[in-house]
Parts: sequence; C-alpha cells; structure tokens
Amino acid sequence: MPYLITTGDTLSATGAERLGFGVPGYAHPLLAPVEWAELTRPGTPLHWAVLNVSDRGPGTRPDPHCLEAAGRLTNAGVRVLGHLDLAHGGRPFGEIVADAHRYLDWYRVGGFLLDRCPVERADLTGVRRVTATLEAVIDGGHLVLGHGTHPYPGYAEVADQLVTFSGPWTDYRWSQVAEWTADYPPERFVHFVHGVPRTHLDEAMRIARWQGAGTIFFTDRVATGAGQSGAFDALPGYWDEIVSRIGPGVSE
Repeated sequence: MPYLITTGDTLSATGAERLGFGVPGYAHPLLAPVEWAELTRPGTPLHWAVLNVSDRGPGTRPDPHCLEAAGRLTNAGVRVLGHLDLAHGGRPFGEIVADAHRYLDWYRVGGFLLDRCPVERADLTGVRRVTATLEAVIDGGHLVLGHGTHPYPGYAEVADQLVTFSGPWTDYRWSQVAEWTADYPPERFVHFVHGVPRTHLDEAMRIARWQGAGTIFFTDRVATGAGQSGAFDALPGYWDEIVSRIGPGVSE
C-alpha cells in the first residue's frame, strides 16, 4: 500500500503549496513550439521546466531557439532548470561543472535537474560534492536529483527535490513509497509517469498524493525507444484537463 504522509503549513520549496507540474524536458523548441508556448499560460500550476538542449546537456554553443524559449519562460516567471547528466555517477566532476557554467552563461537557468543520479549510499559523497559546487555557482538556485526511484535517504539532504519515480503507468499504479519519505513534506518529491490513460488520471493523482509527491508530470504518451525516449517530448493529450483538475498555481 502507498504510504500516506501528512505535513503542517510549511511553505513549499517550489513556491506552490499544492500539487503542481515539473516538466522533465520537451523536444527542441523547433520541434515542439506549442509545448514551449503553453508553459507560459497564466495560472498553470508549474513549478519548473527543464531545458535539455543537446543530448542531455547545453550543447557546444548557444542555440538561438533555446535562448528564445528559455527567455520567454523566465520573463513569464517560470523557473527554468538546465539538464545535467550524471550517468549514474560515471561522468567526471569537471565535465558536470563545465556544463553547468554553460547553462548559466548562455541560458540564465535558475537551477538544474541532475538526471541519472546515483541512488546508492556509496555514491552520496560524490553527489554531495556536485550539489555543493552547483549551489555555490548558482546562489539560490533549485536542484533536483533525477534518481527515478527511491535512493538512499541521505540524498534528501543534498538537494531541494528528488525524483523518486520515473517510469510507466503499469509500474506506477502498483508502486510503493519508501517509508523514510514520511520525514519530509510533499514538495520534496517528484513523480514522472508516462502511459497514463485519461480514464486513470484520478487514480494517478490519488497515488501521487498518497505517496507524498508535490510535483508531477503525467502523460498519456509512451516511450518510443530505449528507456523513456520520446515519452515526455510533447504535451499529454489531456493537458487542459489535468491543468484544470489541479487548479491555478504560482509559477516560480
């Protein structure tokens, strides 16, 4: 059974005290112009959106289309996160920091999603070194660890949010939450779920609330290749419906 957690009137780390969206990264703005434009719609309960310019990173030079998209979101009050690939602990520290500086210099991001983040206790020291460096580089920025599953509990102390589920609806509907998450408020946890049928939206949202997730992205789209490729490239077919169900929010 999902583990229900309750919290007091704590101010959300994402700037919203209700369930809201974290967009894991649409396709390039040239391929998904409607998706990027939709994120600036007033009243959308959006906590942040991820900019992934070129295969899990910022690319080798500024992309004018991404510059425009990121600038439009920032001007609309939406927090834009740069996508950094940790390769499950396999990337050199210097490469990660160099990518972070490119995102900051070129796109003025307000934080980072550290994708493919390790989950084991043995890797915590290395991840802590990365997050401490990024916090110094981007003072007041927002850091999200993209584990995709429940990591060793100590990771909750080194970032603002953890992605504790990323995968298909067929797994999510039977998933269970780690009991240690009850020590933290919902705004600390993120769920990305693809392949959620419209008829199961209510059930999916109940699971998110029962498991104590404050930030979500649900879509009816499914992966088209290895891993979750393509699942989050476009808007879900029921975008307007899910936005209305969650209700107006405050973008940060």
